Amino acid sequence: PTEPSASLSADSIKIKKEVANAFVKRKKRSSPYEWYFEYYKSPMEQMHERCENYPPCDYLSDQIGFSLAYNRFFG
Repeated sequence: PTEPSASLSADSIKIKKEVANAFVKRKKRSSPYEWYFEYYKSPMEQMHERCENYPPCDYLSDQIGFSLAYNRFFG
């Protein structure tokens, strides 16, 4: 007989949606305010994300601070 791990396929590891939902719970938002700020980010938060997504800027921001690093690369 073959080992069980050798015969695994993608079909054999699928689980029902109801079972998956027991493991993964979405965070409930309590107010329209929270919905708004999840979808519409402030300009400062957009700047932080732009710097974090560019490795040289992200690394430099740890060394000299966010504003100096951002201005060096994007300012």
